[in-house]
This record gives sequence, C-alpha cells and structure tokens, in this order.
Amino acid sequence: MKFQFIPIPSLLFFAISLFSAEPLSLLVIQTDEHHFKTLGSYGGRIVQTPHIDWIGNTGAIATSFYATSPVCSPSRGALVSGRYPQNTPVTNNNIRLGDDIITFAEILHRKGYATGFGGKWHLDGDGKPQWAPKRKFGFEDNRFMFNRGHWKMFEDTPEGPRVASRKNNKADYGLKGADEKSFATDWLADKAIDFINTNRGKPFCYMLSLPDPHGPNTVRAPYDNWYQDVTVPIPRSLDKTLEQTPRWGMRAPRITADTVRTLMPKYYGMVKCIDDNVGRILGALRRNGQIDNTLIVLTSDHGDLCGEHGRLNKGVPYEGSARIPFLLRCPGKVPAGTVVNQALSCVDFLPTVLKLMDVKTAGKEQGRDASSLFTGEAKDWKDVTCIRSTSGGKPWLCAVSDRYKLVLSSEDRPWLFDLQSDPDELNNRADDPGLKKVVRSLAGDLNDYCREFKDPHGDDPAIRKALNAILTVKN
Repeated sequence: MKFQFIPIPSLLFFAISLFSAEPLSLLVIQTDEHHFKTLGSYGGRIVQTPHIDWIGNTGAIATSFYATSPVCSPSRGALVSGRYPQNTPVTNNNIRLGDDIITFAEILHRKGYATGFGGKWHLDGDGKPQWAPKRKFGFEDNRFMFNRGHWKMFEDTPEGPRVASRKNNKADYGLKGADEKSFATDWLADKAIDFINTNRGKPFCYMLSLPDPHGPNTVRAPYDNWYQDVTVPIPRSLDKTLEQTPRWGMRAPRITADTVRTLMPKYYGMVKCIDDNVGRILGALRRNGQIDNTLIVLTSDHGDLCGEHGRLNKGVPYEGSARIPFLLRCPGKVPAGTVVNQALSCVDFLPTVLKLMDVKTAGKEQGRDASSLFTGEAKDWKDVTCIRSTSGGKPWLCAVSDRYKLVLSSEDRPWLFDLQSDPDELNNRADDPGLKKVVRSLAGDLNDYCREFKDPHGDDPAIRKALNAILTVKN
C-alpha cells in the first residue's frame, strides 16, 4: 500500500476545519398567496425584486415547486412537518396541527439552535389573531407568532404585540396611518432582524411568515401608488371557453378584466414592499457576518390565480394556485445559479433542508430528500410529485411533473395538461393517443401515493373508478 505524505501545516488546517466548522443557521421567509410570476426570478417584469432574486441567483431556484395542498393551513402543516396533510391531520383551514408532529424547528431546537417564529402560523385552530400559541412546536421564541388573519398594522404594547388598527376596540384590517414601523411586513421584518442580531453568535432557526400579498389588496404608502399607472397584463385564460374549463375549475364566480386591472397594482405594491424588507434582512445578515453561514429559503404557502381562468385566490390545481416560488441559498453546498426543474412540493422541504444542514431528521417525514438536486449530484430522480385538494368539498388529486399534469376528480373526467405546449392550461390532452403512456404513468404515481400515504381521496368512487380504468386498459 502506498502512503501519501501530508505536510503538518496542511494536516493541522484540515483538522481545525473539520472540528471547528460552524453549523449552518436557517432562515425561512414564507409569503402568503403569492403568484410566483410576480418575482423577477420567475419571469416577472412589472415588479423589480432584486433582493429575492439574489437568493436564487447566488443559490438555486426550483421552477416546479408545488403547494402540497394549495390552501393555507394544509400547505403550512406539510412544510413544517414533511408529512402529507391527511397525516398532520390538517386537511383544511383552521384545523389544529397534531400534538405528535415533529417540525424542523423542533429538530433544530433539540440540537441546540436558537429558534423563533414571527407572523402568521394558521395551525392552531380558530384563534384570531391569538398571539403566541401555547403549543410552540419547537419555535421557542413565538412572541410574534399569531394564529390567523391578514392584519395590516401591528404595534408593541406593555401587554405584548397587538393589531394596531382598531374599530370599536376590536382588531380590523385597516391601515390608516401605517408606516415603515407599523405596517405588517415592515414590523415583522423588524422582529426577524432583532432575532438575527440577538443570536449572531450562535446557530439559529427563524421562520418569518408574512401575511402579504394575500388580500385585502392594500399596502402602505408609497407602495399603494407605485404601480397605479402600469399596464396590467390580462391572463389569456380569463376568457376561455366552457369546453376548456373542467368542472373542478368552475365553482368560483368568474371575474372580469376590469377587476384584474383594479386589484393588481396594490398586489404588486405588496410584493415590492416584501422585497425591500427581504433586502433589509439580508443586510442584517451581512453586517453580522452571518450571510455565508445561513441557509436561506424564500417560498409561499400557495399561489393566487390573479385573474387566471377567470378566478382569484387558490384551492385548485391550476399553476397560479398550486405552483409556488422556492428559492434556496446554501453557501458551500449549492452552486450559484442552480436550477431545479424537477417537480417538488412542501413535504420535501424538511428532509431536503435538514440534509443540506447535515442534521438528522426524526424519521417521521413522508417527503423526499431532494438535496442532491440542489447540489447537482442527483441520479435516477423520479420527476413527479402528488398534490391534493382540501377535505370537506369535491375531492381532486393531481400528479405533476416538470411537463405534465394529470388531475383526477370526483366531478369530471381525467384532465391532462401539457405545461410545455399549453402553459395556460386550456386543453385537455387525456385522450391523446400519443400521451397514453404519460397518463398511465402519472395515474400509477397517484395510485402508489394513495396506497403508501393513505390518502382517503383515493377511495372516492369516481377517482378510484378513473384510476382503475386507466391502469387496467390494454396498450
């Protein structure tokens, strides 16, 4: 055996590097009801978002990241736990996260991290705003965590934080007098910066959950008038035909182009305010020398259709509703400019991020460790993820890859979209003879998902009938 001589100084440097490597801190910034195309990283041209874009430019952008269920509480539960909504068991809004759930913050807290949370939680039932829920789930500093609501102004009082806008001595959504110290996005960013500064000498985990750009579409000056004169693009799908609309896409009242033109300027203003505050937070990390030792993620809980398909808000498997931004920066592990095209969802967040941080999970997660996609080392990765509707309504299930999306529902025939040739999701290709193998493959993925993760939607008679028909047909 041949031995290689290593000089003592080099050996010493290696030993020091090995044993003095500082653990990565974690900063998660989550927006609410955020259409991914309003960000420059995703092709947005109206709002300049240089600070958010910087995260992806110096790290990675995931182009096909989906809300595991495109509604607030189920998506948030999936993100913090790595488990599917039916197993958290938050399958709709205002359901309490199970007491047995182990979040990424709990795992890091047990490792000695300073942990905290500021902003909208939405995983503790009906309380509104309900500051500092008793169950912390590992977010030890949760003074500025509130359970529900899209409040526009906050303030500190001797009794603790509260909503600053009041009507008949009750909290309301007004923003009269809001400024850079009291407006919700600014106020919560200040709390994040305070936490970062306080814990500059130790590894930390902080989740900042901003209630914007969710409606009401209002924002403080000067952002309220920043985009009043822009030409708001009208989605091509707004005036689509009945034949181009699945039944699961019909339930919401249709809106007009004028409504889109009225609502979007303030929505853009909220996005701009968010980006400016992301810049302030990044500035604090730089000043403290923490920027290159912090894994940073920016994402959202779900999207907002913003007029696409004649609808607002979320809850359906259309791209504007279900696809969300996901930008990740992990210095030393994720090369700058990395693009991850494979389909992922919120359940993949916990195992992926903890792997990048070299932290062992609790083994309770159901999502996949996609860290190899971000580091460029992935081999034989299956490009598909499964997402689901909420409970209590007409169920649907969806399997989506970077290119194709199959939707099975209780109220319509199967729908297949080719997202490459039909990004507006106007045409059903499920009966295309040339795509039979695609339909069969995605249906098989849904069937496997339902069996492995016990999704009751798979037992819906119409969905089960569609699955069986697809999987038993002869080629």
